[in-house]
Amino acid sequence: MDATFTAEQDEIRRTLRELLLKRCGPEEVRAAVRTADGWDPGLWEALAQQLGLPGLALPEQYGGVGCTTTELALAAEELGRALAPSPLLATAVLSAPLVRALGSAGQRAALLPRIASGELTAALVVPGAGLTTALGLTGGNRGDWAGGGRAGGVQARRADGGWRLYGQADQVLDGHSAELLVVAAHTGGFARSRTLFFLVRDGATRVRQTSLDETRSQSRIQLRDVEAELLGDGAGGGDMDGVDVGGVLAAVGDSAAAVLAAEAVGGADRVLERTVEYVKQREQFGRAIGSFQAVQHRLADLYVQVQGARSAAYYAAWATVEGTERVGGLALAQALEALRICASEAIQLHGGIGFTWEHEAHLYFKRAAGDELLFGPVHRLRAYAAEEARLFGGGEAVVR
Repeated sequence: MDATFTAEQDEIRRTLRELLLKRCGPEEVRAAVRTADGWDPGLWEALAQQLGLPGLALPEQYGGVGCTTTELALAAEELGRALAPSPLLATAVLSAPLVRALGSAGQRAALLPRIASGELTAALVVPGAGLTTALGLTGGNRGDWAGGGRAGGVQARRADGGWRLYGQADQVLDGHSAELLVVAAHTGGFARSRTLFFLVRDGATRVRQTSLDETRSQSRIQLRDVEAELLGDGAGGGDMDGVDVGGVLAAVGDSAAAVLAAEAVGGADRVLERTVEYVKQREQFGRAIGSFQAVQHRLADLYVQVQGARSAAYYAAWATVEGTERVGGLALAQALEALRICASEAIQLHGGIGFTWEHEAHLYFKRAAGDELLFGPVHRLRAYAAEEARLFGGGEAVVR
């Protein structure tokens, strides 16, 4: 692995950081999350039109930039520093790779260029609270997270030469504002149940939910006899039996975990940076509290934690490109833990002002807690990684 960034990668980081410093401070973040969409359309347009972020990891034939998960992770790190609310995660990290991997040639040609330009936003709809299991991060992706063909989840059935969906999902990232829903649903009934993906454009009932982390908008999606299009060559009447939907989703989950890990590292680095600035200014007993050895030791420990998490995130992103192993979940666990510890320590070291809800440190603490609820928790991410590697069960380790 070559840990040196290219000139192009450095330029992506520099340009994005400059833009976010101008347009995405704490007050802008709070204003954006209170809008109907939960994010600033002007900022999203700038990210899409000026920097091409939605198409960063898409091939040039679909209007993308032609970069890899590594570049997308570097961009996510900068977005994480600012906690910038945007549909990038739901659209470019979770939905677009599924369309690219499973979609027919016509579906890819129709949807991916619009996603790359920022014109079309999308959301991944997974029933219940099974997003982290569906992505293969905390459990085996056997498809039972989507309802198992029984009551509950989302069910699909053929009707009048097309497909109709029934069911509900309660934790859909940016589902209230997405123009395209990529829905995981069961079909075939109990006897021959399997999970497939469907595209829904209209007809779904969307309700934005109150979430712990306001910068990650979540929604409830209700599907009541909603018209849908099968994602894949089977949309034209072909056979989808040979498609490993679970394997594709697990691969998407690994790359998404690497991007999320980099995003969490960016947040941890920023909140640590702000804390260091504060302890240099805050005085107690006639001297800056940053001069006390106990404070210095705490900050040094945080610095080591952030750097370790950054190395893990970068390696995970590199591994998704090289295809050597899947370590996204492990990197995400380390990054989420670093963000949670840095945010909680920031609240402590800021003293009385740090305990007020209005303080910036709470935005990072909520991001850490919210991401653990969505994609973790940390101990389950690590436990599943250990189980997959057979660390404690005997036998040789499995490289995934």
